[in-house]
Amino acid sequence: MEKKVLVTVPLKDEQQKKLEDIAHKASMILKVKGVSELLPEDVEDVSIILGHIPPELIPHAKKLEWLQLSSAGADRYFRADALPEDVILTNAVGAYGLAVSEHMTAFTFSLLRRFPQYSRNQENHVWKIMGNVQAVSESTIVVLGMGNIGSMYAKQMKALGAYVIGVRRTNKEKPEWFDEQYTVDHLDDVLPRADVVAMVVPGNDETAKIMDARRMSLMKDGAYLLNVGRGSAVDTAALIDALKSGKLAGAALDVTDPEPLDPNNELWDMDNVLITPHASGNYLLKGTLDRVVNILTENFDNYTSGRPLRNIVDRKKGY
Repeated sequence: MEKKVLVTVPLKDEQQKKLEDIAHKASMILKVKGVSELLPEDVEDVSIILGHIPPELIPHAKKLEWLQLSSAGADRYFRADALPEDVILTNAVGAYGLAVSEHMTAFTFSLLRRFPQYSRNQENHVWKIMGNVQAVSESTIVVLGMGNIGSMYAKQMKALGAYVIGVRRTNKEKPEWFDEQYTVDHLDDVLPRADVVAMVVPGNDETAKIMDARRMSLMKDGAYLLNVGRGSAVDTAALIDALKSGKLAGAALDVTDPEPLDPNNELWDMDNVLITPHASGNYLLKGTLDRVVNILTENFDNYTSGRPLRNIVDRKKGY
């Protein structure tokens, strides 16, 4: 019986034709359907899924062998009840680096130049200078998470003259655009040096509230916090306290805990906080979807040809 492949990302005609050609050579049947249209019966006889799928539909995919996500984040599928252990899980790491890193760069300039405060003043028709600003070129930036996104952001900050310190899980060769590199074991040592702490970590047990009240207390007075990885990595209550006390000068968040952020949460009304609704990635930047489809297509070709897959996710480690 021919295996069935479900594709849930939007495709151009030539992209669909390429996937269909790969499927045909492997004697597979390709079906394309949008995520919002998916029903349990759409996944019941599917062996391969290329793209995003609501985790609640996974139990209906009894024949599933491989799930190739269209996202970089995969934490929603780590639980055994979300995805059986024998199902291969791969993600789209590498597709979102440009979009998210430039979002982080915009965050950085906005905070250091007090744009959230000036935006509030503009809304209220207030003409008032809000105080001193800081140059990126004179800042020390700690990047927590040195994957594709964190590295691209570091490269941009380095090009602007910042002193960039990277923090990662394991000790690997240091990329040239980081001035220093440490493992997470040394995070406490580098936090007091940072003017900006930029977080790009996945959601897992190791990163849950990795930035808590204790670690925020280690940060330099008047420092800034950016988070574009997972909202669970920051203790929301502790962040609010640090901002209200003046310990932190500001924060920029593309992810929050909980998410969506409660309309009554104090963060919404703070004039030194910038919030975007998990909008740094997605397909909002032209070209991102093409990069996602290229990864999906390459991996599908690898799978059908018996070659190693790229971006295999280790669910036990959480990345």
